[in-house]
Amino acid sequence: MPAAFTRFAPGWRTLGLAVALPASLAVFSPVTFAADVVVVTDGHHPVKTMGGERLIELDEAPRIEAELSANLPTDPDQATALVKRRLTQGGTDLQRRIATAYQGVTDAWSLGITAVPAVVVDQRYVVYGEPDVARAIARIEQHRRTEP
Repeated sequence: MPAAFTRFAPGWRTLGLAVALPASLAVFSPVTFAADVVVVTDGHHPVKTMGGERLIELDEAPRIEAELSANLPTDPDQATALVKRRLTQGGTDLQRRIATAYQGVTDAWSLGITAVPAVVVDQRYVVYGEPDVARAIARIEQHRRTEP
C-alpha cells in the first residue's frame, strides 16, 4: 500500500465513523420505529419526553378551571362577571388550552387508558408506569420484533 494512502486512511475511517454512527443511531432509534406516540399522564406522574410525541395531561382542565375561579368574590353576579372577564382576557390562547385539555381527556378515554403514565404507540401498543418515554418505546419495539 502506498505510504500516502496509509497516512490518509485513518482520517477517512474517522470521518466514516463520524458520519455512519449518527446516521445509524437515527435509523435505529426508537423514535424512527414509532409513527404515532401519545403520552398520557398527570401532574403527579412526571415523564421524561423525547420531543415529537403528543403529551396529554389529564389534570390540565381542572388546573385551567382553578385559574379561572381563583379568588372569586362570594357574590354570584360579581363572580360571574369576573370569570367572563378572565375568559375574554385569555382570548384564543385560553380557548385553545381549554379545548386541547378536554380533547386530551377524550382521546385518553378513547384509547382505553387505565393508568398513568401511559405511553401509547400507533394507537395499538401501550406501556404503563414507565416515566421515560424512550425506554417505553424501546420496550414496545422489542415486543414488535419478537411478536410482529
